[in-house]
Amino acid sequence: MKAKELREHSIEEMQAKERDCREELFKLNLQKHGGQIEKSSRIRELRRDIARIQTVITQKRSAAAAGAK
Repeated sequence: MKAKELREHSIEEMQAKERDCREELFKLNLQKHGGQIEKSSRIRELRRDIARIQTVITQKRSAAAAGAK
């Protein structure tokens, strides 16, 4: 998922996507600690996706606040 793609979505859609990513990350971490994970690189991808989503949300909120002034 690219930041450019995220900017096309609303804040609510991005928050929903973030929740989904966090839920998947939680499940993968449980698998990791149980020794059952097949694709450990997915954990890194999810952490980065969450960070990207949070960054874009912050940028949109800052732009909205600047536009309201």
